[in-house]
Amino acid sequence: MRGEFPKGLATRRPFDHLLRSALGAAAMFASFASIARLPLAEATLLGYLSPVFTAIAGVVILSEPATVWRAGGMVLGTIGVVSLVWPELGPAATDDTRLIGFGFGLLMGLLTALALIMVRSLSRTESPGSIAFYFVLASMAGGILTLPFGWTTPGHDELAYLVGAGVFGGFAHISMTLAFRYTQASRLAPLEYLAILWPIMADLVLFGQPLASPFLTALPLVLSGAAFAALEGRKRP
Repeated sequence: MRGEFPKGLATRRPFDHLLRSALGAAAMFASFASIARLPLAEATLLGYLSPVFTAIAGVVILSEPATVWRAGGMVLGTIGVVSLVWPELGPAATDDTRLIGFGFGLLMGLLTALALIMVRSLSRTESPGSIAFYFVLASMAGGILTLPFGWTTPGHDELAYLVGAGVFGGFAHISMTLAFRYTQASRLAPLEYLAILWPIMADLVLFGQPLASPFLTALPLVLSGAAFAALEGRKRP
């Protein structure tokens, strides 16, 4: 539709594509590992460390301007995520599975931030199609490497879910790449907080999982951080 195939796949930065794809694939695998061990809403909330890391990296690596509004929003978001994880670190906490899930969630946030910074850098010279295409190739290669660790043949329903995840994930990836082409990485970070509404609805409606008290404590902090950071855009002339 954009008339970029196949010339849009040409690249002058193959190593940068490889690094971005490796970071993104590792973040995706960590995300799956976290979701397998935590309720969907909690795993998603941990992902909000990614905008925190992204905003910081946007300032440090890409020399984007730092503002009080961004910093305040990121601090509130971080406190919210810490309030979610902190109860699991007390002496009464014995669920190692949840702790491992939190660990994978934190790793996912860090790797995602680094991958998004690479997307921001690549989008200055590369087409969105090439960025998404090479990421898919790297993810496929990484997935094939996990074959010796045990695969499960999906049934018809599971296969349909996997195909749906691939289609929606592909369009989301292209949309994200375009967003990073047209605005700064740290200014996109607050918008990602709005996505928490969907996993909350999924846990309650689809999976029948109640929302835990630490999550309810963390949620308003994270959303308050998003609102505070969003004020930065209103203050610009």
